[in-house]
Amino acid sequence: MTTSRIARGVAALVGLLAGRAWSEAPPPVDVRPLPAERRVDVTVGGKPFTAYVWPERLAKPVLYPIRTARGTFVTRGFPLDPRPGERVDHPHHVGLWFNYGDVNGVDFWNNAETLPKEQQAKMGRIVHKAVASTKSGAGVGELVVDADWIMPDGSVALHERTRFVFRADADTRSIERDTELTAGDKPVAFPDNKEGVLGLRVARGLEQPADKPEVFTDASGKPTAVPVLDNTGVTGSYTSSEGLTGDKVWGTRGRWCALAGKVEGEDVVLLVLDHPNNPGYPTYWHARGYGLFAANPLGQAALSNGKETLNFTLQPKARTTFRHRLLVLPGPLSKERAEREAKAFAP
Repeated sequence: MTTSRIARGVAALVGLLAGRAWSEAPPPVDVRPLPAERRVDVTVGGKPFTAYVWPERLAKPVLYPIRTARGTFVTRGFPLDPRPGERVDHPHHVGLWFNYGDVNGVDFWNNAETLPKEQQAKMGRIVHKAVASTKSGAGVGELVVDADWIMPDGSVALHERTRFVFRADADTRSIERDTELTAGDKPVAFPDNKEGVLGLRVARGLEQPADKPEVFTDASGKPTAVPVLDNTGVTGSYTSSEGLTGDKVWGTRGRWCALAGKVEGEDVVLLVLDHPNNPGYPTYWHARGYGLFAANPLGQAALSNGKETLNFTLQPKARTTFRHRLLVLPGPLSKERAEREAKAFAP
């Protein structure tokens, strides 16, 4: 082989490897604060992934909406952006959020604008205070925010600092949420309660098929009673790390839980990972067939039918951290992949 032919071959190989490296380079994750709009947008390669939002009409900040790598919504639109065919129950279920149903006797979970004003006044609110920092980069972005848990009398029960880490590659998206709660000058009790703590409300296609009459959103966004459910395109099913599936997952412990199904023809898996350092690990799953996908390590008495209790309490100025990761994966569900992700999260 001549020297020139060898040189051309080497050049071609270098070009091929360079092209492959370019095609496999992680996409840019951009985290952009828009304070005037009360939001922080997270994009991947210039396309929307999710947003941290704190609209005045919500009693807590949330990540909303959340999309797959292909751009398919995996979160329900109601109540912020109702879509035809959606349920209109539980207006406090918005996107991905973190709160609890009993904090020193005050409900932070169920507060919603649809409640009478006098009832809202008895409930807690989580108020966004500041965007502490943001980072953007290749394949990963970060957002750190501060919030206060406000009691009905205006006092601050808890100071919250949450760090979100957003990761992306060609077909996967993930959100890691590390939430540090610090008590104020008084003890903060979290009596065992069914409503908590990390919640996700999913799109209609990821619900489990059901046969009870319900209320759904019509094409104009108005609630409509539906006496007989149409389960067309409703394909969701839960699977836990302990091998349980479907409705059997509710009220059981697990290191991880997955919800798999089709949304607009796309196979999707939502995988939520618990962390061993969290209080109450492994968490109980408050996983409902109608689309509420929640990890609740603090509701042990409620979720175990009284077989276990925790009644977690923070002393004055004490702090605790809850760490979870949500992965939005292409389906179908692979239990081997779920275990690999769990070990990577908590080696």
